[in-house]
Amino acid sequence: MRKNHEIDYRIFGEELQCIEIELDPQETVVAESGSFMYMDEGIQMSTIFGDGSGQDSGIFGKLMSAGKRMLTGESLFMTAFTSTVPGKQKVAFAAPYAGKIVALDLQELGGKIICQKDAFLCAAKGVSIGIEFQRKLGTGLFGGEGFIMEKLEGDGMAFVHAGGHIIEKELAVGETLRVDTGCIVAFTDRVNYDIQFVKGIKNMVFGGEGLFFAALRGPGKVWLQSLPVSRLASRILAYGSGPRKEEGSILGRLVD
Repeated sequence: MRKNHEIDYRIFGEELQCIEIELDPQETVVAESGSFMYMDEGIQMSTIFGDGSGQDSGIFGKLMSAGKRMLTGESLFMTAFTSTVPGKQKVAFAAPYAGKIVALDLQELGGKIICQKDAFLCAAKGVSIGIEFQRKLGTGLFGGEGFIMEKLEGDGMAFVHAGGHIIEKELAVGETLRVDTGCIVAFTDRVNYDIQFVKGIKNMVFGGEGLFFAALRGPGKVWLQSLPVSRLASRILAYGSGPRKEEGSILGRLVD
């Protein structure tokens, strides 16, 4: 039997997705501030400190929970949506950029998921949204995500979003997958996360892929994204910060 609230859901769209969650009376879903899309009249919205999991009691505990969220770059507050009338009520949330929404049943995934800092979208009430410190100095310094990642704990449903297309990998015991650090969305608790240097001077200097890989070693599941938002943002900035090659050619200047 689940301790977290049980919720039903539907995911709509292909590349610009949203999720609609169906709540029974007194069921609650918590979400990141700014992800709300729409809700039925019988849904009550409230702003809360931390994640609302109930694991931290008292003012000090709530401040600690909210402070942990600040370390991951998230807001001090989350928003709780509770059904307050008989019958089923619906509330919907939208992903902040083009990509996919991934549904994670924590009960079936060992009760804990590690994800990148900005991946969390929403979850059933009772799911704890905390921080996960990288144990190794090198991983924190060079792993692309820093020392701190986000962890989702509990036995309810949680939803994360990622850019582009999602690839799900099942790693066997001892099986290692080398990944661009920005392409990691989430992985189960038993997966070991480390970094490896790119081999070869030419690869390091001219390869354009950075100096490090993320090394994920099984057993466990890994979710990867094809288009990290940081990569998308850097391309947009590069595109808009100066004349494009085809527009800055000698012929183009002569024509002007």
